[in-house]
Order: sequence, then C-alpha cells, then structure tokens
Amino acid sequence: MPKLKTSKSVAKRIKITATGKLIRNRPGKSHLLSTKSAKRRRYLRKKTQITSKPFVDKIRRLLRP
Repeated sequence: MPKLKTSKSVAKRIKITATGKLIRNRPGKSHLLSTKSAKRRRYLRKKTQITSKPFVDKIRRLLRP
C-alpha cells in the first residue's frame, strides 16, 4: 500500500490548534480593499474556527500524513 500524502494546498490554508480545532483565515482580504470599510477589513484580519462537522472530517482526512 502506498504512503498517504498530506494535501499541501489544505495544509497551507488551515492550521490545527493544540486542542485539535481547525483554524482558517477569512476570505476576501487579498485585493479590492479600498471599497471595503475599515470595520470590514479589521473583521477580515481575524481568524475563525471551522465548525461544520462534514468539513472538519474531510479536512482532517486531507491533512493526515
């Protein structure tokens, strides 16, 4: 059986905390920032947790070594 490979595209975007939660950046912070309000840009700076059970399971499968 061949080795399982980590999905590098997912590994660059999602981090696992010490307690096992998945953390991601919010989308929409890369360009066209002049049209977005300062409040919205501050909100986009913050990271958020992935809570959807189906997504968490799928991402964990992609991140396993």
